[in-house]
Amino acid sequence: MSVFVQTLMNLLQLGSIYALLAIGFSIVYGIAGLVNFAHGEIFMVSSYVMFFVSSVLYTATGVDWLVYVFSLVVSIVITSLLAFVVEKIAYKPLRKAPKVSVVVSSVGVGLVLEYLTLNFAGAESKKMPAMVTSVPITIGGATIASSTLIIIAVALLFMIALSLFMQKTKMGIALRAVAQDEKAASFMGISPDVMISLAFIIGASMAAIGASLYSVAYPIFDPYIGDNINWWSFTAAVLGGIGIMKGAVLGGFLLAAVNIIAPMVLPVSSYRDIVAFAVLIIVLLIKPTGLLGKKVIEKV
Repeated sequence: MSVFVQTLMNLLQLGSIYALLAIGFSIVYGIAGLVNFAHGEIFMVSSYVMFFVSSVLYTATGVDWLVYVFSLVVSIVITSLLAFVVEKIAYKPLRKAPKVSVVVSSVGVGLVLEYLTLNFAGAESKKMPAMVTSVPITIGGATIASSTLIIIAVALLFMIALSLFMQKTKMGIALRAVAQDEKAASFMGISPDVMISLAFIIGASMAAIGASLYSVAYPIFDPYIGDNINWWSFTAAVLGGIGIMKGAVLGGFLLAAVNIIAPMVLPVSSYRDIVAFAVLIIVLLIKPTGLLGKKVIEKV
């Protein structure tokens, strides 16, 4: 029983982080129709921003939660501004270009961010300060860190908040209108340019929130962390149905299940990557649009 509870908690913790990251990746594709392969590097930049800000704040205050909240806010603001600038410089001029041009541009942006970080912060790994006090809690015979429950709760809170924003606010409805039909939305007075920029800002915010929670669970990071995050975000989004929030959440938890369970039953832990991509291939062979994706009929 204790092993089951421990595995379940680990799965929910990792799945909630993957879900946030996949949502950020998916929302840009859903609104702008662009694959943002710089998403992982936005995550990486956010981690470094939080590291430097929290390190400075700890010299001024010893209040953990205050350091976390302030560092997260600063991280969201900086990464949102970065995403806004990147969208205007590297994506907007290529909206009418072939899709491969956008992919190459996004990969180029990711490499620029990665190598700038390498030159600025160095290649050595960093350890994020402990911004969430964790105490052991016994559940079903298993000892669970309270930080695990906090990560799950915070991730769920932000997912619900974003869902309500998309469904209930005028800005969210405008975003969904552009996603459904950009030209028709523009006829109704909605600016596709503004909405696409907003999508990039939301995507960066989700990356920043995901980075903050990831650093609580896995505090060691380096400039190359964005590479793995890119692939896991992309895989989770495609698995569930890219461009769909519910699909991103489903894909995130399914991917976490593979990453947590596969090492328990396979002789080598690195086989989990093989299993994850095998699952993705099988799903796409059966349902090319992803588990919750819908086939789009192009009008001629």
